[in-house]
Amino acid sequence: MSEPESCLQEKIRGGNKMNPGDMFGHIGSIVGSLMFVWAMFKQFFPYQVVNQIEKHSQRLVTYVYPYIQITFHEFTGERLMRSEAFSAIENYLSSKASTQAKRLKGDIGKNNQSLVLSMDDHEEVGDEFNGVKLWWASGKHISKAQSTISFHHPMSDERRYYKLTFHKRNRDVILGTYLNYVMQEGKAIKVKNRQRKLYTNSGSYWSHVVFEHPATFQTLAMDPEEKEMIIDDLITFSKSGGFYARIGRAWKRGYLLYGPPGTGKSTMIAAMANLLGYDLYDLELTAVKDNTELRKLLIETSSKSIIVIEDIDCSLDLTGQRRKKKEKEEEEQEKNHPGQKQQEKDVKSSQKLDPALVRKGRMDKHIELSFCGFEAFKLLAKNYLNIDAHHLFGTIHELLKQIKITPAEVAEHLMPKSASGDAEIHLKSLIQALELTKMQEKVVVHGPHWTEN
Repeated sequence: MSEPESCLQEKIRGGNKMNPGDMFGHIGSIVGSLMFVWAMFKQFFPYQVVNQIEKHSQRLVTYVYPYIQITFHEFTGERLMRSEAFSAIENYLSSKASTQAKRLKGDIGKNNQSLVLSMDDHEEVGDEFNGVKLWWASGKHISKAQSTISFHHPMSDERRYYKLTFHKRNRDVILGTYLNYVMQEGKAIKVKNRQRKLYTNSGSYWSHVVFEHPATFQTLAMDPEEKEMIIDDLITFSKSGGFYARIGRAWKRGYLLYGPPGTGKSTMIAAMANLLGYDLYDLELTAVKDNTELRKLLIETSSKSIIVIEDIDCSLDLTGQRRKKKEKEEEEQEKNHPGQKQQEKDVKSSQKLDPALVRKGRMDKHIELSFCGFEAFKLLAKNYLNIDAHHLFGTIHELLKQIKITPAEVAEHLMPKSASGDAEIHLKSLIQALELTKMQEKVVVHGPHWTEN
């Protein structure tokens, strides 16, 4: 065959090709014709015949189409409660939607600070789990009743859903581990991003406000090694749900915080809540009438929360006559030693814990928050004055070895009170306070020497 003839045949073939637009139009025409024929068939043939045809056609499609679909609706049940599964999937897909979806929906988060993105309706994103590929699609059903105008009770009849599609050979993986993984990840994201609350009780009822305390372990003034140990303990506990279930114990952990006032117990609790992302329940025992009310309050607390009981050694008479006898002995001792130092009284008062509280099994971990050491002071200086070193640090170091002062008292002197921001002024103020405290302690210990003429 000569070259011109070859070129001519290629042109003829090219002329017979159907472009993609014409091809899809032709397919659409065929599908439309089939749907019209099927509609006419359903109208003129008995219901039983149509039902049998639909039944066998579904089997045929299932045999030919190797994919399985699972639909998760936004609302379930007769009362149309919002599905927890739908919410978890929505949270899980938020990061994938922001990187894959071409059409997104944006909204302000509950904290009014961050932008939350999600898949728009009829959008699809892919996912992969242990080498298995699958697809999530978002959809929406709109009821015809939506067009009805109601001025008194305007309601939306939209029904959103997510549809999961995967190959039938991966059924065990998807139903066995993947969906559990999606639920857990989605719930974890919800806990992390949700607006947390601080609950307080009035009698047997909880009320709440938004919890916005800024405390973190990074800004908490205490020994760095002990702080790291507490952080590791909290994180380990938060990830140990499976372990507690396996050994048959309730997933809870008790922390006993004790120390003089101003040593950071309340700040520690806020830092714990911020680290774990938990709600806080501040339980006031003096407002609880009896055990029935207390039990009701505890039952109503949510999972993954911190229940705080402040001054527990003062809230309840846990030991009856034993406590009264001990207090009477302390009063007698005070009469015999009137020169006891005030700071020692504060320490003793704050650590006067009954054996019922510190007995094994009552509390899992005891955390003593004591006076301010040099390492804690350096952290406060970094937080308040933004300095890591200063020529006055050596003087403060020596004074802190001799003087007992709380982190709260140190912070008072480091708090900027003017626009100058001169760190030396604040450090000298702290040194003066430490030297004054040292002088007062000497007067209290030795006492004045009086002479009579």
